[in-house]
Amino acid sequence: MMTHVLAFSYILASVLFIFSIRGLASPETARRGNVLGIAGMALAIGVTVYSPLVTDYLPVIAAVLVGGVIGTYFAVRVKMTSLPQMIAAFNGLGGLSSVFIAVAEISAGSDMLIENALGLIIGAVAFSGSVIAFAKLQGLMKARAIVFPGQQLINLLLGIAMIAVTVFFILHPDRNLFYLLAAVSIVLGFLLVLPIGGADMPVVISVLNAYSGWAAVGIGFSLNNVLLIIVGAIVGASGAILSYIMTKAMNRSLTSVMLGGFGAEAQQSAGSAAEDRTAKAGSPEDAAFIMENANKIIIVPGYGMAVAQAQHVLKEMADDLRKKYGAEVKFAIHPVAGRMPGHMNVLLAEANVPYEDVFELEDINREFATADVAFVIGANDVTNPLAKTDASSPIYGMPVLDVGKAKTVFFVKRSLASGYSGVENPLFFADNTIMLYGDAKKVTEEIVSALER
Repeated sequence: MMTHVLAFSYILASVLFIFSIRGLASPETARRGNVLGIAGMALAIGVTVYSPLVTDYLPVIAAVLVGGVIGTYFAVRVKMTSLPQMIAAFNGLGGLSSVFIAVAEISAGSDMLIENALGLIIGAVAFSGSVIAFAKLQGLMKARAIVFPGQQLINLLLGIAMIAVTVFFILHPDRNLFYLLAAVSIVLGFLLVLPIGGADMPVVISVLNAYSGWAAVGIGFSLNNVLLIIVGAIVGASGAILSYIMTKAMNRSLTSVMLGGFGAEAQQSAGSAAEDRTAKAGSPEDAAFIMENANKIIIVPGYGMAVAQAQHVLKEMADDLRKKYGAEVKFAIHPVAGRMPGHMNVLLAEANVPYEDVFELEDINREFATADVAFVIGANDVTNPLAKTDASSPIYGMPVLDVGKAKTVFFVKRSLASGYSGVENPLFFADNTIMLYGDAKKVTEEIVSALER
């Protein structure tokens, strides 16, 4: 009887996870998706604890309590702007758990060698890759691509060594070979993500998310746990699909992203072309005056807005422009703006920006030609027209927001420095562009003050 209850509960939990993923596909339904995911996980844990598979409840309950306390603490303390590194940490922990389970299974004499080896390899790569991604996002190491001579050759040799050790382990099971396989996989994960620059980080997070899911599938087969197999497959497939969507949005192949090096060379020469050009600088008061007399304004948020935590004051500025001056105000979101998929959508939702005011690139790009003002706050690469005009540029072919077509373009930035791709943005020097130098939040606050006088 308990076996049937367990099977039915696992199926129900899987259905909840599927609807959870479906809910997360849209900002309007994201909260409901989260609730369904929580319900599915609570059901899965509860049924597993009371199943015949568990004979000693104390360690399980202790682990759930400790994990719950740690998770709650970070969920409360971590700021919305730090969500990308939090997601990277979650991906890493998911991979690490697969590694621990695989090692425990082999130590216990499991004969599921292939399944444990696959779970170990994918989990180890997800863990170490996520460590590097977290360090770059958190600013613990440089976000740019880190490359060195012979890097791809070393990765190739490590990949061959990993396959060879796996074959030897399957033919001649030995714990030491399994530990060696874990070490090789961890090193490979480090080296795979090191040469990936900050501009590609949204794709990397999606890929690592997929890795953690596929690792769970391998461990699910090893443990003969249907729920792990189903949930791992859901996470792996959704991560793979999201990675495809993100690479398509950047007009790059997944192979080119994972081989890395994007922006490494460009950053060395960034800014050299700016010596004989001058960018027009303006003040928040200038921006307020022009926007007071504008009929249509399109706001383009980027990572700079996230860092400055300017989303709330930006919402206040948009409200003032609508209510006091009757302007039409919209928000334009690029698929890879920020450091994780949907980063800008999450921040704007936190500031209670209405969902109907937020538009994706393909839905709003034509409207820039009819806009009086394009207000770009902390975005760079996603507005760079070289992606359409310069075939030699590393961002060539990436769909960008056509902010340059607006009558007036404001760029809120600390300096003329290039974005994560290392490519200088010629819009900074365009006749219809006015630079607003300074912290994104402080500049926007000063604009709001001028609008409310």
